[in-house]
Amino acid sequence: MTLGELYEWGRRILRETGIEEAGTDARLLLESCCQVTYSTLLAHPDREIEKEQEEAYRTLIGKRSAHVPLAYLTGVQGFMGLDFCVNGDVLIPRQDTETLVEEVMKQLHDGFRILDLCTGSGCILLSLLHYSNGCTGVGSDISGAALEVARENAVRLGEPLARFVQSDLFEKIEGKYEIIVSNPPYIRTDVIGTLMEEVRLHEPLSALDGRADGLYFYRRIIPEAKKYLCGGGMLFLEIGYDQRESVTRLMEEAGYRDVTAVRDLAGLDRVVYGCFYGGENV
Repeated sequence: MTLGELYEWGRRILRETGIEEAGTDARLLLESCCQVTYSTLLAHPDREIEKEQEEAYRTLIGKRSAHVPLAYLTGVQGFMGLDFCVNGDVLIPRQDTETLVEEVMKQLHDGFRILDLCTGSGCILLSLLHYSNGCTGVGSDISGAALEVARENAVRLGEPLARFVQSDLFEKIEGKYEIIVSNPPYIRTDVIGTLMEEVRLHEPLSALDGRADGLYFYRRIIPEAKKYLCGGGMLFLEIGYDQRESVTRLMEEAGYRDVTAVRDLAGLDRVVYGCFYGGENV
């Protein structure tokens, strides 16, 4: 079978099974599986494919048609201009979360210490370290399997100033930080059953479920973070589209100042952040 024939077969199967980006996904899986580029597919569609590559591609197309996320099949997801290893132990980095990283970067200075709670693949912390000078960071996650992915990404990206700790939020965290950032689980439990199959069936539930009202982890992080922030330190949180008022109120009631909400590129509320200067609320 030729490259062109195999690609057309894959695109047809994905289209018939309801994959929205059937053409793109079929091409990316072909590139990953057969080690070819898009230009090769265009210029040499009649190139013969080895039998083992064909079989491997057919297996991947079968998994994608069953709604296994594309990134879990290729093992890579782009985020902030970098490539991150991903597997079923971590959430797939999303463009929405780039808004969180970009807001932190506006306040990030050389030599800052960063704590990233619920780090998952490490994409937030490692992006911040990559685009700054002399900053150090700790990423914590309750999942040991997720931390293995984060450590692999740190090695791949050449970020020796990142350290990863298995911890239930602040349980095993020490020291003070100028920046604390988190993209915690924030989806209401009763909403999870309505999510896309790719998310509902394949991404780790523990990284999605924010309990009954989606605010469980904010109620834990916001007051506790004050003990680990330097004076004037800042807490940055990713939020769901309908959580701005609730999270803003939690931060203000806990004594954070200049609490600000930021929208993502789709115009949805995505980030809430504020400063803590110390005082009676610690």
